[in-house]
Amino acid sequence: MKISIGNDHAGPDYKHAIVEMLIAKGHEITNYGTDTVDSVDYPDFGHKVATDVSEGKADFGIIICGSGNGIAMTANKHAKVRAALCWMKEIAALARQHNDANIISIPARYTSIAQAVEMVDTFLNTEFEGGRHQNRVNKISC
Repeated sequence: MKISIGNDHAGPDYKHAIVEMLIAKGHEITNYGTDTVDSVDYPDFGHKVATDVSEGKADFGIIICGSGNGIAMTANKHAKVRAALCWMKEIAALARQHNDANIISIPARYTSIAQAVEMVDTFLNTEFEGGRHQNRVNKISC
């Protein structure tokens, strides 16, 4: 699977742990995130991940910032993107099952690295249920 990942200064350690797990599982990673804790602007990285997902260059995206909100708002401006803010694996599963989310947004300041890795694994291994949820997903785009 092709996965794009991007993060601001709140998420380098999260990104490294997630990328390590994804590579071990054989995924192809495109990394747009910063590797330092020096202040950067999350939209710079959120737009790149969202563009990859929107244009079909990535199957899924992972975005990380302090609250997860700003970078999710950024990503959701792109056509065909459904970025879901997740703070536990159950929310990550529902984002895939019910919303067909294609980007997971992680709040680095409110989750542990272990939780983030678990959420990403759950997100990528959960299928969209379709059915009654498909009609709702079809109504999301403007």
